Parts: sequence; structure tokens; C-alpha cells
Amino acid sequence: MPAIKIPLPGFEDLDEIIVSETMIKRRVRRLGAEIAAAFGGEEITVVAIINGALFFAADLLREIRRPVRLDCIRVSSYRNETRAVGKPEIVHSMTIDIANRHVLLIDDILDTGKTLSAVVPLIKKLNPASVKTCVLLDKKGRREVDFDADFVGFQIPDKFVVGYGLDFAERYRNLPCIGVLKPHLQNPPEWR
Repeated sequence: MPAIKIPLPGFEDLDEIIVSETMIKRRVRRLGAEIAAAFGGEEITVVAIINGALFFAADLLREIRRPVRLDCIRVSSYRNETRAVGKPEIVHSMTIDIANRHVLLIDDILDTGKTLSAVVPLIKKLNPASVKTCVLLDKKGRREVDFDADFVGFQIPDKFVVGYGLDFAERYRNLPCIGVLKPHLQNPPEWR
């Protein structure tokens, strides 16, 4: 008997899907190979910015065929808004030593550039051997700070997206694709 595919709650809240689940899986596999090649045989210390990069980092780590250590930091930028609010705030920092280690900083989306441009200097103060950045999505149309990631999954237009770890008011992270949230749902007062 064939499986019946039931859409996840939340799909009906999307205006459009801009990156499908299949596209994500394919690109993550290729990114893993690119990252492994770039670091050679070196062990990689991955620092994931959570909660947004949680899904992406987990899938990407499975595709990096090298020894990997993992730590996470938490940065707050959006606070239930559709645009970054003020300066990114580091809510929880790393716990492992990265001195003389090759670090790969993973984030879900590079839009204004404020988060990565704030976190990278903090990591560099801890004397790693190198620091490279990887983002699932790059939204160049929103850039306020001059910053480019070393590894990018997809370039996307300046639209508010959710899914595959990206949220609005902590919702929609579990969607397996990346889609544009319908405009009337982007600021409902009952979610604040």
C-alpha cells in the first residue's frame, strides 16, 4: 500500500515555496563535499548559531566526511519581528576550546550581515587556526553590513522566509522546505 503524504500544518500559511525539500537535500550534500575538500584532512570545529541553523547544521554535519567537533551559540536578532531588531545579542556562548582549531561557523541565513559580522570577531578573539562561514540562505538584497559567507547554499530574493529551521515567532521551523510566509501572517498580534 503506498504511503499517503499528508502536508504538515503550516504549508497552508505559505505564499510560495522557493526552495524545495529535494533541492535542500541535494545542495546540503554538495556543500558537505565542498567543505570537506576546503578543510582537507583537518578536524573541523563547527559552531552552529541556533535555533535557526539547527536543522541545517545537523544535516550538513552528516555530509562532512571529516572528524568534526560541535558547539552551539545562541544569538537573538529578530524577536518575533520580520526584520532584525537592533544589534544582535549573544544569549548563550560556546563551551569548547577553539584555540588553534579550524572553525566553521554555520548560520541559517545571511541577510543584513549583522549577526555574522558580530560573531566572527568574537570567535577570532579565541585564537582559532582559521574561521570560515557557511549559510544556508544568502539574501543580498537586505545587506546592511559588508559580509560574504565562504559557503552558501542558496541565493534568495528579499522575501520573508520560513521553514527548515527558519521561523516566525518560533513557528514553522519544522517545515521541510523554505517558503514565503503569507503577508497577513507576518505580524499577527496574538503571537507576540
